[in-house]
Amino acid sequence: MRSKLRDIRLKNNLTHEEIAKRVGINRATYTNIELGHKNPSLDVAIKIKKVLDYNYDDIFLVTECRKDTKILTK
Repeated sequence: MRSKLRDIRLKNNLTHEEIAKRVGINRATYTNIELGHKNPSLDVAIKIKKVLDYNYDDIFLVTECRKDTKILTK
């Protein structure tokens, strides 16, 4: 999510401050979401998606697994 949000934000020529203002959160909160230090609530995630005019799945769903991640099965 981290690099996706940044890349999409930069493609839209938006700053952290501009997105935060449109979403209704403070800049520090948005920055922490973009950096992956904080997970957005569903409401905030939907607002970010609308501001960026991007597919929710492309921004917030993880599509890659790390090679060292082990899957536990019963």
